[in-house]
Amino acid sequence: MLTRRLFLTSAAALPLAPSARADDGPVRLRELYARGGGFSAFTLASEGQRITVQGFMAPPLKSEASFFVLTKMPMSVCPFCETSAEWPDNILAVYTKRVVDVVPFNVGIAVNGVVETGAFSDPETGFVSLLRLRDATYG
Repeated sequence: MLTRRLFLTSAAALPLAPSARADDGPVRLRELYARGGGFSAFTLASEGQRITVQGFMAPPLKSEASFFVLTKMPMSVCPFCETSAEWPDNILAVYTKRVVDVVPFNVGIAVNGVVETGAFSDPETGFVSLLRLRDATYG
């Protein structure tokens, strides 16, 4: 039964409720992963869709690369992962159409691309990722 008290309490709490992701601007890396491991519900629902994520460009693994790693915090070296089992929950592989123009590691960027999940090994570098943005642009 809806009482006046329940209605007023619910109405007061409404501004504190999480809003739709599309209206919140760029996604933070921590929003892509679930607590305790795996991907968040947002990430799973965004598979195949274009999103914008903010972070920092880790130095590329090689020159003339068409991908880089987006990190939660500035890192002066790339957090290279040997296997998918070691995939950390604070990075994101970003694949672009063109060779990456390196951005200083301590400058924040926003990356827009199509979400892709599942194990993938880069054929040129052997870099293994579980989560990627494909067809990405950044700035």
